[in-house]
Amino acid sequence: MLDINVRIAEELNVRPQQVASAVSLLDEGATVPFIARYRKEVTGALDDTQLRTLEERLRYLRELQERRGSILKSIDEQGKLTPELTRQINDAETKNRLEDLYLPFKPKRRSKGQIAIEAGLEPLADALINDPGLDPAAEALQYLTPEHKDASLQVKDSKAALDGAKFILMERFAEDAELLGRLRDFLKRDGQVRSKLLDGKEEEGAKFRDYFNYAEDWSQVPSHRALAIFRGRNAGILAVSIGLPEESGVPATTGHPCEVMVAKHFDIRDQGRPADSWLGEVVRWTWRIKLSTALETDLLGALREKAEEEAIRVFSRNLKDLLLAAPAGQKSTIGLDPGLRTGVKVAVVDATGKLLDHTAIFPNPPQNRLQESAAVLAALCSKYRVGLIAIGNGTASRETDKFVGETIKQYKLSAQKVLVNEAGASVYSASAFAAREFPDLDVTIRGAISIARRLQDPLAELVKIEPKSIGVGQYQHDVSQMQLARSLDAVVEDCVNGVGAELNSASAPLLARVSGLTATIAGNIVSYRDQHGAFKNRQQLLNVSRLGPKAFEQAAGFLRIGNGENPLDRSGVHPEAYQVVKRIAERNNREINALIGDAAFLRRLKPADYTDEKFGVPTVTDIIAELEKPGRDPRPEFRTARLEEGVEGIGDLRIGMVLEGTVTNVTNFGAFVDIGVHQDGLAHISALSEKFVKDPREVVKAGDIVKVKVMDVDVARKRIGLSMRLSDEPGEQSGAIQRGDQRENRQAQRYNRQRGHRQQPGSQGSMGDLLKAAMKNRK
Repeated sequence: MLDINVRIAEELNVRPQQVASAVSLLDEGATVPFIARYRKEVTGALDDTQLRTLEERLRYLRELQERRGSILKSIDEQGKLTPELTRQINDAETKNRLEDLYLPFKPKRRSKGQIAIEAGLEPLADALINDPGLDPAAEALQYLTPEHKDASLQVKDSKAALDGAKFILMERFAEDAELLGRLRDFLKRDGQVRSKLLDGKEEEGAKFRDYFNYAEDWSQVPSHRALAIFRGRNAGILAVSIGLPEESGVPATTGHPCEVMVAKHFDIRDQGRPADSWLGEVVRWTWRIKLSTALETDLLGALREKAEEEAIRVFSRNLKDLLLAAPAGQKSTIGLDPGLRTGVKVAVVDATGKLLDHTAIFPNPPQNRLQESAAVLAALCSKYRVGLIAIGNGTASRETDKFVGETIKQYKLSAQKVLVNEAGASVYSASAFAAREFPDLDVTIRGAISIARRLQDPLAELVKIEPKSIGVGQYQHDVSQMQLARSLDAVVEDCVNGVGAELNSASAPLLARVSGLTATIAGNIVSYRDQHGAFKNRQQLLNVSRLGPKAFEQAAGFLRIGNGENPLDRSGVHPEAYQVVKRIAERNNREINALIGDAAFLRRLKPADYTDEKFGVPTVTDIIAELEKPGRDPRPEFRTARLEEGVEGIGDLRIGMVLEGTVTNVTNFGAFVDIGVHQDGLAHISALSEKFVKDPREVVKAGDIVKVKVMDVDVARKRIGLSMRLSDEPGEQSGAIQRGDQRENRQAQRYNRQRGHRQQPGSQGSMGDLLKAAMKNRK
């Protein structure tokens, strides 16, 4: 049995000692961000990506090890544990292999094979498989027990004897770990996933019509299609199975390929001997009754697991991009939650996000109170010296955006207007945290506050929302919620700690994501701050209830104090390493204040000159870099897409238009782009670059500002096809569009629903028709 640390080290291509050190730190309660940032000497500078992989594999392998121990104990208690079986179980590297080995010994209900063994028929089964020259009927006559006092064990005739022997061999064949492994690998390589419509479900299951008669190689089914198929099955629309392309054309004399593999594994051959025909029937029954169903369930489960992992990976990547979107900065901001009949909700927040004022205006139909609304907006901008106007991108956003632009011109306001992705704002506004923060405000005003704050600092606002509610994933409600939550929580943790949190202004939800802090401790920090005023130094954290030395060690380096007593408190230098900075200052006859920001001086330093037994070159290098730009924000510079004037709805789009937009979501098949018409367009993976693109994230990520060409518009279905290859000519694709694959249309439709975009009845989603055409065009 390979040691867990050694195995992980081989997978990560690092030294076992590095893994052992990281595992020890994790077991002691250290977080991945803390280990990656402040324990580089201990782990040999493993980065956060390596550590996250290590953490996942450690969890899996420990679960495997625990299961291994349970299985060994169970078989040993049955008195059936042999040295060879022990070796095989200890060498098992996957849960599938482990369960295959355990299958013959797994406690189960009294089966037909078990009853046959109790009836004394196992010698008959052994005799016939070991010597096919025996006559089955004649041999069976030796095992008749018609007078047995237990009726279930009576063997009345040769047919009953042979049936019992058949059941014994069927179970033996179906529980052979080596055979199961070979069959599973074969079906993964050559098998197909198939789905078909259940009788009478055509109308009810119209949205699954791409899968009414579908077949695709198991190994090639992408995540989004697999999850769509499983959703159709769970809805009672589709029947899903595993098959082989050759099945329909296999000669009866040859048999199913898997039957051939079973026969070969047990050296069963048709040579005209008396028992050959009977043994062949056992093989056929084993495959059809025992193995095919079990392996189909197994492979569909593996496909679902693989699809879920990929869907979670896509969601995690998009969430990271969204969380690390550029902040507009600390400026007084007006947040507008657009609406028509109910008006536009207005919230004014100061540079720190504190609510200053709120109201509602009615510039849009049916009220059209333009001048009154403009006067109110201008007055608020003047009164609070507003620098930014954040406009939610939901219903009536373009009408509101146009109104704000005209108001800025009319009143010569200095504020900048920005369309903001409001995904999840309604979740926040109805949350318990929002209710505690603004108990007397309507949920719509809370939404406007969230929109304003999201522009100022996306990360600080989005951490208040359950990650899966932000809506930048594929089928997030169809995947393992525990695994999804664990993955997304890790993303949020990495993002928050990568940026750091301002101790004197961070909300409790943001603080709760800081390394080492729990929701309770975060709440206690806010309460302490409210009672005692702003923190003056990091050491004061130790006065907070339930924040002990361990939590301080984990959290302190990620918490910033902008105007504290110690200038190092605004940096990412950990308090435990302040002595290193002091050493640098003393050896160079400089004050610490004078060191900070002196890039020319700091770049001349040699990290090796300031190391000791605790702080090596990696940590000293990080400290010097931090001194150069203390508390620097790793997020990009803020910029916004310039939306085209007059293009406010899908009806305003024209083929060939080149527009600027914001990438809102990246999937495995392309990128969705908000071009300001209430409906995100889809740029298929084949239309993202002149070069071949395997993964759309090689080219774009959520939050990117991109230029796109309008390739196709279907106003009735609200579908927009886009291309980032601006040299593409729409006319070249028009003929192929009618033959387009509709599968990705469903993805686009579902995504736009999640974003809150309304669909017309019968809509098929956003521009899946273009996809095959784009691929054809590329070829």
